[in-house]
Amino acid sequence: MKKLIFSIALIAMVVFVDAQTLRVPSSSTSQTVKQEFGLGTIELSYSRPNMKGRNIFGDLVPYGAIWRTGANNATTLTFSDEVVIGGTKIPAGKYGLLSIPGASEWTIIISKQTDVTSPSAYQQSMDVARLNVPAVSLPFAIESFMILFEKVKSNELELMILWDATMVSFPIKMDIDKKVMLQIDNLMNNDNRPYFNAAMYYMDNGKDLNKAAAWLEEATKQSPNAYWVWYQKARCFSLMGKKTEAKSASDKSLELAKAVKNPDYVTLNEKLQASLK
Repeated sequence: MKKLIFSIALIAMVVFVDAQTLRVPSSSTSQTVKQEFGLGTIELSYSRPNMKGRNIFGDLVPYGAIWRTGANNATTLTFSDEVVIGGTKIPAGKYGLLSIPGASEWTIIISKQTDVTSPSAYQQSMDVARLNVPAVSLPFAIESFMILFEKVKSNELELMILWDATMVSFPIKMDIDKKVMLQIDNLMNNDNRPYFNAAMYYMDNGKDLNKAAAWLEEATKQSPNAYWVWYQKARCFSLMGKKTEAKSASDKSLELAKAVKNPDYVTLNEKLQASLK
């Protein structure tokens, strides 16, 4: 009987404790950002502490000490493809983003360790890349710690870290040219050739504009009513200094854009033609 009473009391206590569980908002919210980059993606996962009137760098976050670059959990970066950071090639995979803040300069660390939440857990032997970057003073304060991707290009972007009145950033690069050029070479031997996309890659990456123009000519044959193709053809001729050909292609794009009531391409063509005068 005593055992039964004890069991009932124990169950009642567990139920009571469970009933008292309270969920409240996190003081440092987590954020995951997935950025399309090159031919793949970069995924960032971190926690965002707030200033709350505190002195941050040199106080809450000490200078000269390993920092998990966020709050609560470790900050991580996952690369779908090989990238280059600080001149070091980093294979596809998941890595920890650590830092050593300083008054005028930070050390950024990309580590094989993806679970570092305290300085004592850090192992320098697990470093994959290290680079020093300047600490830039901002004219205003950022309340919530922030990491973001900026200046995103086809093969390079900036990772920016901002909190309080401090910003640091570093470039992440991806060598995609060989892969894209190989795709173009292979696909141009197929029946359904990607003339438009191949031409755009050439135009956007400073390659042979004559070849780009020839491919855009074929693209207009594939899609004769595609006003956006005619616009890019006009832009290509403009880059080549062929104003007459550019005006002719732009006139066609403008006509087609007006027919389908697309004001964006009407404006683009009007601006392009104004630049040709």
